[in-house]
Amino acid sequence: MNMEEKLSAEKVIVIDFGGQYNQLVARRVRECNVYCEIYSYKTDIEQIKAMHPKGIILTGGPNSCYEENSPTYQKELFELGIPVLGLCYGAQLMMHVLGGKVEKAPVREYGKIQVAVDSHSPLFADVPETTICWMSHNDYISQTAPGFSVCAHTADCPVAAAECAEKKLYAIQFHPEVLHTVEGTKMLYNFVRGVCGCTGAWRMDSFVEESVRQIREKVGSGKVLLALSGGVDSSVAAGLLSKAIGKQLTCVFVDHGLLRKDEGDEVEAVFGPNGDFDLNFIRVNAQERYYAKLAGVTEPETKRKIIGEEFIRVFEEEAKKIGAVDFLAQGTIYPDVVESGLGGESAVIKSHHNVGGLPDYVDFKEIIEPLRDLFKDEVRKAGLELGIPERLVFRQPFPGPGLGIRIIGEVTAKKVRIVQEADAIYREEIAKAGLDRTIGQYFAALTNMRSVGVMGDERTYDYAVALRAVNTVDFMTAESADVPFEVLQVVMSRIINEVRGVNRVFYDLTSKPPGTIEFE
Repeated sequence: MNMEEKLSAEKVIVIDFGGQYNQLVARRVRECNVYCEIYSYKTDIEQIKAMHPKGIILTGGPNSCYEENSPTYQKELFELGIPVLGLCYGAQLMMHVLGGKVEKAPVREYGKIQVAVDSHSPLFADVPETTICWMSHNDYISQTAPGFSVCAHTADCPVAAAECAEKKLYAIQFHPEVLHTVEGTKMLYNFVRGVCGCTGAWRMDSFVEESVRQIREKVGSGKVLLALSGGVDSSVAAGLLSKAIGKQLTCVFVDHGLLRKDEGDEVEAVFGPNGDFDLNFIRVNAQERYYAKLAGVTEPETKRKIIGEEFIRVFEEEAKKIGAVDFLAQGTIYPDVVESGLGGESAVIKSHHNVGGLPDYVDFKEIIEPLRDLFKDEVRKAGLELGIPERLVFRQPFPGPGLGIRIIGEVTAKKVRIVQEADAIYREEIAKAGLDRTIGQYFAALTNMRSVGVMGDERTYDYAVALRAVNTVDFMTAESADVPFEVLQVVMSRIINEVRGVNRVFYDLTSKPPGTIEFE
């Protein structure tokens, strides 16, 4: 049984109706050790049937299901004998399609709401009779479809959940996938492990073992080329490929001079000749090339484009030296696939360089994406299984263009040094305070603002550094993290005293939306 067959033997499918939490639903299912994939509501029902899913989950969405052009699905989906769980819009659509009634709610519910549940329902087994859930809806189910009974309600929502246990159809008006729903994980576990009967075979040790076997089988005696960025995804891909095929793998690490402090040396220490992995490692120190190309450029998208194109040129030069390879490997992960519009239905927020248009500048026969099925937290687990050091596995998320988009305005060697040193101090103090695993993402950026300051008896006219720290579950939305003031004070003091060229430090409180996590 190959990997695909093994996974599809116990697979739950998420059908996406444009909800912002689609990836989160799939991640929560996987936390129950059940493999899960996201598909658009436009996916043909014959394709759904061919996958033989053990269960189907319908996501939320921004529309009203009773409007003419709203996303829908055919009634047959609910007649396949496969358990179906509808969430929010998915719940309303289930009722609407099966003969119930959905209308504009007299009272809109948003936020944490107390819900009374029927603990006799398989969905709410071991859930307290009153529990806090996350609601976000303008419409409500005013009448359940024939054969359904109400199994949860709130003060303003008469049908917070409904079930037709006989047909294994369940509709939940709230969002069990978000952390604000206190017993949400238990509810999803009850559905996938209880109602769907999944055994929970999706585990990282078996994924690594099976992937190694599959890579060996596919590659045979062929050669594989991987662009190693030093980020978590490409590092874990390198570790996995190394375990499978050893010296048949060549990793090209392009150091563009826009990495965090000492990061290039750390990557070489792990994957280079003296590291623990059996592979061919090539480091290209291309800092000066990048700085020359970026001189005088201030527009963010132009900077991104230059950094991306220069990477391709450098990588192409190295690839030509190596000669023909059989496979090009990429560290593509599942959110890349979904966000690039190849998986679900939600709006494409950004294009990813490693999904979609494959490079035509390297002579290769086929592409390998060993992490394509994994979410970021699963990638980290796989990294630990492979023996990659924790400091690399749990490294802070880092954008492809690196510090190029954490420096507002023109990128210069001096500015890179400033932001590297400031960021290293910030990360060090966050770790000292024991906050490095509790804050989602944190980094220092260099603003283009210069201001007057006083250091000693002298007037200064130097740059301002901005500190960013956010908490996020899905990276689609984020809230500013509450970093203790005394920690910020220490960071500020150290940056101003230790980093030449900085005389002011800001803390960015902006949430996403309206801001983005990165500055450019």
